[in-house]
Amino acid sequence: MNSSKHTELANHAWSVADLLRGDYRQSDYGKVILPFTVLRRLECVLEPTREKVVETVARFAGQDIDTDHFLRKASGHSFYNKSDLTLRKIAADPQNAAKNLQIYVGAFSDNAREVLDKYEFNQQVRKLDGANLLYQVIGKFTDLDLHPDVVPNHNMGYIFEELIRRFAEQSNETAGEHFTPREVIKLMVNLLVAPDADALSLPGVVRTVLDPACGTGGMLSAADDHIKALNEHATVEVYGQELNPESWAICRSDLMIKGQNPENIRFGNSFSDDGHARRKFDYILANPPFGVEWKKVKEEVEYEHKSLGDAGRFGAGLPRINDGSLLFLQHMISKMKPVDVNGGGGSRVAIVFNGSPLFTGAAESGESNIRRWILENDWLEAIVALPDQLFYNTGISTYFWILTNRKDADHKGKVVLLDARDQWVKMRKSLGDKRKELGDGTNGRPDHIGDITRLYAEALQVAGDTEHPLHGKVKVFANEDFGYQRITVERPLKLRFEVTEETLAALAEAKAVARLERSEEFVTAVRTLLGSSWATKSEAFVALKDAVVAAGLTWPSGAPFTKAVRETIGVRDPEGEVQKVKGAAEPDADLRDYENVPLGEDVEGYLKREVLPHVPDAWIDHTKTKIGYEIPFTRHFYVYKPPRPLAEIDAELKALEAEIQALLGEVTQ
Repeated sequence: MNSSKHTELANHAWSVADLLRGDYRQSDYGKVILPFTVLRRLECVLEPTREKVVETVARFAGQDIDTDHFLRKASGHSFYNKSDLTLRKIAADPQNAAKNLQIYVGAFSDNAREVLDKYEFNQQVRKLDGANLLYQVIGKFTDLDLHPDVVPNHNMGYIFEELIRRFAEQSNETAGEHFTPREVIKLMVNLLVAPDADALSLPGVVRTVLDPACGTGGMLSAADDHIKALNEHATVEVYGQELNPESWAICRSDLMIKGQNPENIRFGNSFSDDGHARRKFDYILANPPFGVEWKKVKEEVEYEHKSLGDAGRFGAGLPRINDGSLLFLQHMISKMKPVDVNGGGGSRVAIVFNGSPLFTGAAESGESNIRRWILENDWLEAIVALPDQLFYNTGISTYFWILTNRKDADHKGKVVLLDARDQWVKMRKSLGDKRKELGDGTNGRPDHIGDITRLYAEALQVAGDTEHPLHGKVKVFANEDFGYQRITVERPLKLRFEVTEETLAALAEAKAVARLERSEEFVTAVRTLLGSSWATKSEAFVALKDAVVAAGLTWPSGAPFTKAVRETIGVRDPEGEVQKVKGAAEPDADLRDYENVPLGEDVEGYLKREVLPHVPDAWIDHTKTKIGYEIPFTRHFYVYKPPRPLAEIDAELKALEAEIQALLGEVTQ
């Protein structure tokens, strides 16, 4: 089925909006159109076995037994409908449409009815009936042919996604929160699964797949399709969790129709209510919302972090509250199967991020500690930079992170960075912020997906071959290359001491002086030294003490007072006296600097080479050294482009000026 057919069917479903106009706000159209589309799809799927189910119901009528198993067998699916009603029959009886529709929906098996309940379907039925629109809406959907032989399951996903996109536009929501462009999913699944192609082709293979932010289930479907393409006899069990009720309902209904277990798709927040606790999976993939705060689940996440530590999901660290991306990654890593003593088992993980998780957070911050945990455990296999303007809800650059706890020998201790930012074609028509797409080799477009997949597989060889045409697109680093030591470079506090109007005013305002019983007299006594200056602290304090005693006052004692006097009459001076604390030079906080030194490099050697030639009195405070990890992807692929020659720019400006003058001349003629 081509894209024009998807659009045609989606247009048919969305044409119901013409009936709703006036009685519904535009932002509420989807609340009617989406559940009726799901209902119509379920009806079309069950149609071939509808009579057989009705016969089974009649056969067991009046018997006190659980008929669920027999009805599922009769329907040929994991769901069924016990009524002999259809949408066409209901539409033909307008007076009883609401009553019959509720009977019809109530006759679905519990799992199907739960899907419709998430749309608050009964509430919409009552509202449509009150507006005398129900039978008309039902009539519209009876003309929508969604039978599986006309619209295969994979293609039905496109229709749902198009309807969700329109619903999101009308309600000012973000379509990209619910689903990911299919070509992006295809590439992601390729990179996730391709290294296992040989193992997946074996007979009797069983694989489990989890998407903890599954939306409408597009990624799960693509993973299922990809594995089945490698081995049609493979058993693929898909699992997911989704917070948005409409997306959850669509994903769950999709699994029911495909014969998968719909109970595998859990509803709720993956952080606070893990629907797959204690489960492990072969493949874990997700496109979590970018930059979404986790304030709503802060209490639960922080409790798990503090109480369970490394035994929980978030032991490595907590990112800042306004971006839960790295929480998702930790959650996914917790779902990896352990590797056994023979090297079997293990899992592969793929996630879509924006640029923030690469570098956000200083050394030993939550984000940096999470990156450190991942890299020191040698789980990060690669990061792939994608083109910008590839997603529906953002035009920013995005990245695939690919992780595994079963790297092959060649990849151990290494991370591949792959730059695919130039692999795109311009879309004929933009969809939200999506203006670019990855070509798949069809309809005359380049095969970006295939090219990137092959480059990923050959990354180590390409990176090592300087003659390879794509050598500049791949770089390989050791895990520790992303680590650094955040050192604190101190310089001594140097002061001269003087009594001026400015320092005298500061002395009067100092708390330790203001608290003196005769503070004004104290300041007046010091004023007698106005204009005086001393090179050393001891000279200054002797003179000050003499002036105060001469005025009949007692020189106060105590460290707070001494510190206040020094800080107010002391003036920073590069040629001043070095201040000491317990015999050691006191650092000047205003001159304090920080340097990032590569992990493994001798910091004293770095200081001697990079700092001391410029500031010979500097030293490192080793008690403040921190370890950090960041992945400066863009920096590694930066290529300097010299500015254009001034003569060339000047010539271009003159040419444009002449062109403008010529156009103005034509206008004035």
